[in-house]
Amino acid sequence: MTARLVLCALLLAACRVPQPDGEAVRVTIPQGASLGAIAETLVAHGIIDSPRRFRFYATLLGKDRKLGAGTYDLHRDRPLRDVLDALVAGVPALETLVIPEGLMLTEVAAVVEAQLGISADSFAAAARDPALIALVDSNAATLEGYLYPSTYAVRVGADAREVARQVVAEFIARWKPEWHARLDSLGLDRREVVILASIIEGEVRHDVDRRFVASVYHNRLAAGWRLQADPTVIYALGRRRRLFERDYLTRSPYNTYRHDGLPPGPIGQPAAASIEAALYPARTDFFFFVARPDGQHVFSRSLREHRAAIARIRGR
Repeated sequence: MTARLVLCALLLAACRVPQPDGEAVRVTIPQGASLGAIAETLVAHGIIDSPRRFRFYATLLGKDRKLGAGTYDLHRDRPLRDVLDALVAGVPALETLVIPEGLMLTEVAAVVEAQLGISADSFAAAARDPALIALVDSNAATLEGYLYPSTYAVRVGADAREVARQVVAEFIARWKPEWHARLDSLGLDRREVVILASIIEGEVRHDVDRRFVASVYHNRLAAGWRLQADPTVIYALGRRRRLFERDYLTRSPYNTYRHDGLPPGPIGQPAAASIEAALYPARTDFFFFVARPDGQHVFSRSLREHRAAIARIRGR
């Protein structure tokens, strides 16, 4: 057999018809690893069976100097060329991060630690990075309110700052261009809308209530009333629990039972639905609401109606 035929046979073997994907195995290729070290790592994880053949094909196909460091999910029982292509493409292994709506920054940091293994303290520090904050709100002290609640595919090995940047980028992507014009008609800036949306997010358990809760707060602000929003008291306390009468006296600029207007910053992470409700509230003359046992709210125009609604819900 001529050298050319041998070469063709080898190439055909490298590109053989693939079998169904085998088990996905997470493999880390260190920065600066040699071709030989990469081959041995792949053998150790059962991705390839011959380091010599891997080195040969990598060199033959001109990929020996293009293999990227990183963490990859590679499948066993794949042709050598597929393995090489995966390492050259540098598509990293991914982990899932799920950030629920309405969480405070401290709670988001705890979720990041639980799901990604990145310490809560390091994520909280990243959320205070002035360069990241400047992307969304140059007047803020942290990224509170801008860590968009969603499901993320995060690169394995990402650090706290990379994750924070990815989450903030999602907030920026979700902000609709037409919302800017709406800000002008409301006489509010984006920061104020995010603050209001974070309070709405903290109040609502049923989507049908969202725009009506927003209308109550808009009506109170227009009338010069205090918002008197329970979620702001919880934020002032720094932890979630049942509120008692003494809690409404908590000394904090975030306590809207003690201070007029909006609190100084967001109290959690609102989703687009709450931002939209803050921008486009229902047109009502409601000033009060109370939650039923199922979490849905009853809305009232006057204090008298409100007290009657409370009495009905409590069975008095």
